[in-house]
Amino acid sequence: MAAYLLAEIDVTDPEGFEAYRRDVPKLIARFGGRYLARGGAAEVLEGERRLKRTVLLEFPDMATLRAFYGSSEYQPLLAMRQASSQSEVLIFDGVPPQA
Repeated sequence: MAAYLLAEIDVTDPEGFEAYRRDVPKLIARFGGRYLARGGAAEVLEGERRLKRTVLLEFPDMATLRAFYGSSEYQPLLAMRQASSQSEVLIFDGVPPQA
């Protein structure tokens, strides 16, 4: 079953964030992940939007998503993102295929 990572991000250091933005897509792809949404215009229908940028990733399953996030290759990129932005990150399972 597919698993998803949803990140809400507010970039506080655009220069520092640029290296993360440049390097992370290749690593996501190596773990079988793909972008479903990245940035772009957003319209709030309910509640308040605290952070400015939304990223939605899909991975083949939760084990692969966790392997990506915990990988030694991602840790320096994660530190880069955390140093150059404020973020909220959620992971969740998708819906099982209908029979």
